[in-house]
Amino acid sequence: MQDSATAEHVNPPIHLIDTEYDIIADLALGIERRSPDLSRMLLDEIDRAEIHARDGLPPEVVSIGSEVEFLDAATGATRRVRLVLPAEADIEAGRVSILTPVGAGLIGLSKGQSINWPCPSGRPRLLKILKVTRSTAP
Repeated sequence: MQDSATAEHVNPPIHLIDTEYDIIADLALGIERRSPDLSRMLLDEIDRAEIHARDGLPPEVVSIGSEVEFLDAATGATRRVRLVLPAEADIEAGRVSILTPVGAGLIGLSKGQSINWPCPSGRPRLLKILKVTRSTAP
């Protein structure tokens, strides 16, 4: 029983494209003063990632530009979003910035993986990846 409880608190392995690691690190450091918690969470996430060249990223891994369908277990809602850089974000159009709590939680996850990730209220919520369609653009 303790093993399953412990497993719920272990973050799943994640994968990142080498160039996106650098972009995300720069963005996270840029928000450190105004959003220190989000900055730290994002830096912690990318620091534990396995890094790949763009053509070596495993299939169905969320990267910048990916369209992601995920389940928010707290609400039971399924959402479909495109993960984008901050300048391209438009929540009404379904484009979520990597610098949002949801965007930071989705990056690097693969289809079928789940993560307990804090929402803006501070409460963790379980996000489960249902489908990933990666952008073919570099």
